[in-house]
Amino acid sequence: MKDTLGANIKTLRKKNKMTLKTLASKTGFSISFLSQLERGKSSATLESLKKISLALNVNPGYFFDETDEEEKIVRRGVLETEQMEKHNIYYKSLAKSMENPAFSPLLVVLKPNQNEDNLMQHSGQEFLYVLEGQLTVQLDDKTYILNPTDSIMFDSRKEHYWYNYTEEDVKFLCVAYDEN
Repeated sequence: MKDTLGANIKTLRKKNKMTLKTLASKTGFSISFLSQLERGKSSATLESLKKISLALNVNPGYFFDETDEEEKIVRRGVLETEQMEKHNIYYKSLAKSMENPAFSPLLVVLKPNQNEDNLMQHSGQEFLYVLEGQLTVQLDDKTYILNPTDSIMFDSRKEHYWYNYTEEDVKFLCVAYDEN
């Protein structure tokens, strides 16, 4: 990986001419937490990475871009990466061939017992398709258990989150459309 997660967040924040204070107000996180994250002194959770990506108008896979120019159309070896070891989080954008795509296809891997984040909501829609493992999806006050080849689609304005309550990795595709 060329850069760390924090360095990628800082680079994009500065590219958008956004201060830490502005990013903090858009995400609800403290300036201290964001500063530590950018310096690699703190780790991101799925929830924090999603909130930061929404505030910076990118999909979460943007921060882990490992794509060479030649790989922008055909994505091979999607699971071959060191992200999980370094950040205990895995988002891989599958839309690198398009600038400003209409939707964002992501490969997401949740490690065993990764289940501590809070419900979130944002504009748009999400479609989840489970490849491996058992994914728990909370949508408002209902909980759904999804197994391989199961899928769910929902309005992202509803409170939602994904969890892994098992001892195995869960791999799934998330296709997200943001109305903004």
